[in-house]
Order: sequence, then C-alpha cells, then structure tokens
Amino acid sequence: MKQFFQRPVVNFILRTLFYAVILLVLVYLYSYRGVGGSHFIYNEF
Repeated sequence: MKQFFQRPVVNFILRTLFYAVILLVLVYLYSYRGVGGSHFIYNEF
C-alpha cells in the first residue's frame, strides 16, 4: 500500500484533491460570511 502512494501520478492526484478541498472550504467560508450575512456587534450604535 505504501508503494502505491509513492507513485508520482497517485501522489499528484491525491495532493491536487487535497488542495482542491481546502480551496473549496475556504471559498465556502468566505461566501458564508457574505456582505450582509454577519451581524456586526456595533451595528446598532
């Protein structure tokens, strides 16, 4: 199994999927915040 992950093609695909998931999570968190999505604590003052 260790030899399978040592192959350059498999390593590239897994690394690409890993970074794509991180990028999607960051985009999701950024879009979740939104322009009017978050309630700023001092909005009412």
